[in-house]
Amino acid sequence: MRDGDVRVYVCGLTPSAQAHLGHARSFLFFDVLRRYLVHRGFRVTYVQNVTDIDDRSIRTANETGEDYHAIVERYYAEFHAAMRRLGVRAYDHEPYATHFIEPIEQMIRELIEGGHAYVTGDGIYYRVSTFPNYGKLANRNIAELEVGARIEVDEHKEDPLDFALWKFAKPGEPRWPFPPYGDGRPGWHIECSAMSRALLDPDGVGFDIHGGGADLIFPHHENEIAQSEPLMQRPPMANFWVHGGLLLFDNRKMSKSLGNFEPLIDLLERHDPQAIRWLFLQTGYRKVMNFTEESMAAAESGLERIKSAYRLAVGNPASPPRDPSFDAKMEAALDDDMNTAAALAALYEYAGTAAPSLERLRYWLTILGIEPNDAWLDEAAAELADDFVGKLEAALAISGEFSGLAPAAAIERVIAMRAAARRAKDWALSDSLRDALQHCGVELHDTKDGTTWTAV
Repeated sequence: MRDGDVRVYVCGLTPSAQAHLGHARSFLFFDVLRRYLVHRGFRVTYVQNVTDIDDRSIRTANETGEDYHAIVERYYAEFHAAMRRLGVRAYDHEPYATHFIEPIEQMIRELIEGGHAYVTGDGIYYRVSTFPNYGKLANRNIAELEVGARIEVDEHKEDPLDFALWKFAKPGEPRWPFPPYGDGRPGWHIECSAMSRALLDPDGVGFDIHGGGADLIFPHHENEIAQSEPLMQRPPMANFWVHGGLLLFDNRKMSKSLGNFEPLIDLLERHDPQAIRWLFLQTGYRKVMNFTEESMAAAESGLERIKSAYRLAVGNPASPPRDPSFDAKMEAALDDDMNTAAALAALYEYAGTAAPSLERLRYWLTILGIEPNDAWLDEAAAELADDFVGKLEAALAISGEFSGLAPAAAIERVIAMRAAARRAKDWALSDSLRDALQHCGVELHDTKDGTTWTAV
């Protein structure tokens, strides 16, 4: 970290097919991490790349006759729209691998000159034996890794663990010139090393956080380290490696062949995007998580409790001051390895108090990427009559008190009045306020966590 600046690189999508909810889980977590770092006073530079050239997109292009660029752009546009719906903030840099061919080639040249890479008949490979720390990130030694390694029939590398930095072009494949070695395209691993170096670490002294899914630890992140650190003035490549846990669907890995794969964009049509975020916040980011329709329903119910507390705060004419103890609980939870589950518990506790602060609720929900909006006030009142506020004032024998308020805000105002009456043990007033709402088509539900309402 330099003078309060935090530099973050997250391995982004390879858009050769539709994104799924497992992708979303990883990127949603890093969005929360970024927001919280800003809360803590850091200036964050956030980079999330796009792997827009890879074997799968080329294979799909060859099978369909479609240009690989068109395939990538279609799937990435769909993913991008999904991220915006999920409330993910725009990245500071969104580099496409094909826009960084020159920095990639320069890095490969340096590796060849240092003896870390070699040229063969089919490409340029990294020589793993030259990097003594290989396997350290994955906590595996070279002997263990070699057991599962093998050489494909069309590969000319020296050692099974060596990996491609540059693949010489085959007929019909996209290619870029790379003199004096030959036209071709970059390998996957070198792309991220070159882009992170160009955007976050041109001086070769390392950056702060490198993130991605747990499935990227080996070989992708291991290979990034191996090809980056020999060229640095002062390793390590990144001070912290942060990996999100995998997501299961109904206790199974997502797979089209198993019939449990659903494109992210389709899932967003069936569920509230904010409830999807809430679901992920309920589980520590490192843990394997299981998605079911039942867990999704529970998340929607939990978020509704918070929405009800928010509406209550909106209806409170005198919002209470900032509560330092609530802020401290939220920070303690997130300082503990981003324990979002503990943060939600603190939110539930605070939302169940008699008079939560509207400003603090909104602030901490926004840190978690759950940004309150007008729909929170409108959705519960969708079935109420157009002249609801006037009818409510008539039922309460008042005039002009709720002038200008939306129906939901007026209801929350009455709920706050009723809560005050109950604290004062004025049961007659409490009952009359409840009856007035019921007369206007609103039913109250008292729970240990507070009062919610529905239109009937």
